Amino acid sequence: MYIPEIYKNENQEEIENFIHQNGFAIIINQTEGKLWATHTPLLLDTNENGKKILVGHISKANPQGQSFSTNDDVLVVFTGPHSYISSSWYDHENVPTWNYLAVHVYGKVQVYNHEKAVDSLKKLVDKYEAYSERPVRVENLSEKTMREAHGITAFEIVITALEAKKKLSQNRDDKNYQNIIRELEKTNENQAIAVAAEMRKNR
Repeated sequence: MYIPEIYKNENQEEIENFIHQNGFAIIINQTEGKLWATHTPLLLDTNENGKKILVGHISKANPQGQSFSTNDDVLVVFTGPHSYISSSWYDHENVPTWNYLAVHVYGKVQVYNHEKAVDSLKKLVDKYEAYSERPVRVENLSEKTMREAHGITAFEIVITALEAKKKLSQNRDDKNYQNIIRELEKTNENQAIAVAAEMRKNR
């Protein structure tokens, strides 16, 4: 990912928190001789060797899963809030732009056996059911329902490199920076307000 120095984020804690909060990702690799992408939720975890990994699953019918055994290099893209930035919000003439946050993860994928696949499902469901009034637990699902777990390809991605970009108008002076925040908040759009909140945290 192209990241000018001013937009580079190397704070490991921030990056991991970003992945936790924006876990619905895109896995990209080469499958059947062409680039292939699958949208799926992923969980940041640590394996038995102490290495950071991403854990998830895709449908067994998805050809991408079948390609993991012959091409284990993958790119995973996590995206956060983003918004258009109008140059009319500046006190000088300039071009419009786009503010956003993103993390790219590079890694090696390893397919799980059925037992580990079920364990990974438990962790993923527990994460997203944490705030439910009546949380679903994989352990409580019927044998009939759990047969569906045979229809997935579960895996871990051992992280080999991370790139994080935080493009939040860092190149603007304080006056214009604060004005961008105010204008974003006035839009009443969720993405714009989320970008404004990130900007407030960043300066």
